[in-house]
Amino acid sequence: MRLSLYQKLAVSLAVIFCFICALVYSWSKQLELNSKHHGEQNLHLALAEHLVQDNPLIKEGVYDYEALENLFHTLMLLGPAFEFYFVDENGKILTYSAEPGKVKRTHINLTPLKHLIANPSATPVYGDNPRNPDQQKIFSVAPVFNNNTLQGYLYVIIGGEAYDTSLNHIKSNDSLLLAAIWLGSALVFLFIAMLILLRFFTNPIQRLAKDVSKIEAANYSLNDTKLSIYSTQKSNEVHSLSRTIRAMLTRINEQFKALEQGDKQRKELLTHLSHDLRTPLASLQGFLEVLNQSGDKLSAQEQQEYLQVSLNNCGQLKQLIEQIFELAHLENGEISINKETFNLGELIYDCIAKFSLAVEKKGINLSVEPEICDFPVIADIAKLERVLSNLIDNAIRHTPRDGSIAVRVKRGDDNQLFVQVSDTGVGIKHEELNAIFDPHYQASNSNKAGRQQGGLGLAICRGLLKLMDSEINVQSELGKGTMFSFNLPQKKA
Repeated sequence: MRLSLYQKLAVSLAVIFCFICALVYSWSKQLELNSKHHGEQNLHLALAEHLVQDNPLIKEGVYDYEALENLFHTLMLLGPAFEFYFVDENGKILTYSAEPGKVKRTHINLTPLKHLIANPSATPVYGDNPRNPDQQKIFSVAPVFNNNTLQGYLYVIIGGEAYDTSLNHIKSNDSLLLAAIWLGSALVFLFIAMLILLRFFTNPIQRLAKDVSKIEAANYSLNDTKLSIYSTQKSNEVHSLSRTIRAMLTRINEQFKALEQGDKQRKELLTHLSHDLRTPLASLQGFLEVLNQSGDKLSAQEQQEYLQVSLNNCGQLKQLIEQIFELAHLENGEISINKETFNLGELIYDCIAKFSLAVEKKGINLSVEPEICDFPVIADIAKLERVLSNLIDNAIRHTPRDGSIAVRVKRGDDNQLFVQVSDTGVGIKHEELNAIFDPHYQASNSNKAGRQQGGLGLAICRGLLKLMDSEINVQSELGKGTMFSFNLPQKKA
């Protein structure tokens, strides 16, 4: 049978409570008995000595044991709580007053007697009980001499058999029984109160366990799971733990959703990439089949055109595959950054030089502001060149003939430089600005050339800049142009 936490604690508490009650009761009874014996033995410590000194029969030496037995009988009638024995110097019991068979011992141990005579303040001291071999009693003792010769000891048991019988009878009467019932009732009430208090403290833990079970049954989804409301008191550790677990489960639920969304995006990305890979492959295959089957019927110019288209498709495939691998490395954190100090202006002009033929062919004005762009920066030169090339290429593809593209560098606060790449192209819709950095997202303004890029360029730019502790931003107005900007740390003078 499986027990709940409360039941385990209750059983443990009951066992401990009973053990403590028994221990306290035993200790209190022992303390009470010890105090009682101490008081009684001190009170009657000189009893045996007085009897020896006041009774001529004993004082002058004991020879008439029958007369002494009669004396003991008379004394026991006057004091039923006492038993009188005369023992010799070796501990042998010589005479007493008792019914036949009552006295079980023939000898007693004299060591306690001698100890009490030598140290009267060492009470309580216990000696052998002649009527019970397994019991010891407090006593009074006095030596008996005859002409300075030790004859034996007068041994007086305090609280003898008659006293014990009377005391046991008193303990069994109704008043003591009633007192015992009240004491037991008080202990039971205390135990029940402790169980109720324990229930109060363990109830939040049980509620928490039920909440966790509900969440587990709901496959760790918090959407349709109604959880308990816990107090906001910081002093209550159980409620604090409950709130922490709930916050942790909420965080895990959010991460599950993020993973599901990421998995969905990856599936969509694979779908789009397969389409973009299939398009140039199909075109490449078609032109190669034409060249293979009808090569003799085609003129040299047609063959050259078909080969050029095939080469262009191969170039698109190569670029798309490289972008896929680059984006995968960025997402997996497999690209390292090698920061160094270099001149930003030189890098910008090198990037512009690569696109001089493309802008000249489209009649686009590509400029740098300021023209003398002498700014030392700290970054990864290869990664920054990749970012600038992607942004300039993206601007060229979306800028119509006779448009303009500007690369500007501006100083900012905290020793920062801001690089802007702006164009007078078609622009981007406002509702699409937050999505253009997602892998393979194609804005509605994408032209045919843009569509062939696979939609990975801006995602790669954002990933590379993030590795360099920079952030890319975009501003755009449909039909008027777009501006991308990012920050770079400038080397201190």
